[in-house]
Amino acid sequence: MMSNKIHWKISYIGLGSNQDNPIKQIKNALVNMGKIERTRIIKKSSFYETEPLGPDQQPNFINAAVALLTLLDPYELLIKLQHIEKKQKRERGSIRWGPRTIDLDILFYSNVTTNDDRLVLPHPEIQNRDFVLFPLSEIAPELMVSEHLNVVDLLEMEKPQNLSVKKIKNDD
Repeated sequence: MMSNKIHWKISYIGLGSNQDNPIKQIKNALVNMGKIERTRIIKKSSFYETEPLGPDQQPNFINAAVALLTLLDPYELLIKLQHIEKKQKRERGSIRWGPRTIDLDILFYSNVTTNDDRLVLPHPEIQNRDFVLFPLSEIAPELMVSEHLNVVDLLEMEKPQNLSVKKIKNDD
């Protein structure tokens, strides 16, 4: 007999903000993520200040990453994260990589791979983004991003955009 038992899955989420008090926005998103039913935050990274990717006439970003355990499927989790973005007044404009109050990206969801209009997993640009890799390396350094490379391996590689990423003091 097949079991329909639901198991906890690990997911890694990237957070970013460069509008309306970015540190506060990240902290609010963490609080809101902690309220998602059937989901638990198990690790949080430090905060990092990063030069913007894309239009450079915008403030630097604050970035972080969290590890979650969840009973939600990846699409349910995506809906919850988009609800938090909406609650925090995220506006999806026509400018790619433009300024935003909050950006919550599912980087990984267990060993699930998807590629459709709603969700691509794992996130396709992880290996090119130090602003994702630095916080992720704090909470999951051995996480395999590709068949042969983990987060720390990827941090040591040259990136197409050589953006400045620096850890900042967070008074939590």
